[in-house]
Amino acid sequence: MVIDKKLAEKNLHLKSKAEKIKLIITDVDGVLTDTGIYYSPTGEALKRYSIRDGMGVERLRRYADIETIIITGENSGTVKSRAEKLKITQVYLGVKDKEALLEEIKRKNQLNSENIAYIGDDSNDYDIMKLVGFTATPADGMSFIKEISDYVCEAKGGYGAFREFAELIISLKQ
Repeated sequence: MVIDKKLAEKNLHLKSKAEKIKLIITDVDGVLTDTGIYYSPTGEALKRYSIRDGMGVERLRRYADIETIIITGENSGTVKSRAEKLKITQVYLGVKDKEALLEEIKRKNQLNSENIAYIGDDSNDYDIMKLVGFTATPADGMSFIKEISDYVCEAKGGYGAFREFAELIISLKQ
């Protein structure tokens, strides 16, 4: 059997990161959604969420004892509704300074940066992603986010990228 040394080293590197994770933070638009917005006839903005991503939240909780936190720059009722459905208790809407909020989250949850994973896709995620222990981006994340991510998902945002990252963490922690 021939083993790809670079792949083996990368897997060990990811495993060492995943083993320390106790909390995952996710952005919404471009990660949990496909970045599209639908408008109802009354002008209400609606977003499409993947059921698979929701199952990823549940599986992280059940099989790895990892809770999910949502941080988004949007102040959207649909995000709040989705979080309630998934029993996500820490939801931060309308956030402009994600890095400052990260410090508060670390204090509140008594964690270090290496204990936190983050999945994001665009410029508003860049700085916070440099401050946590394990990062990922959807397949359609911006190229500069892919460059700083530990893992680039095969799935696109809103189409199972969060679930893919969740399953990766679960499998690497076992």
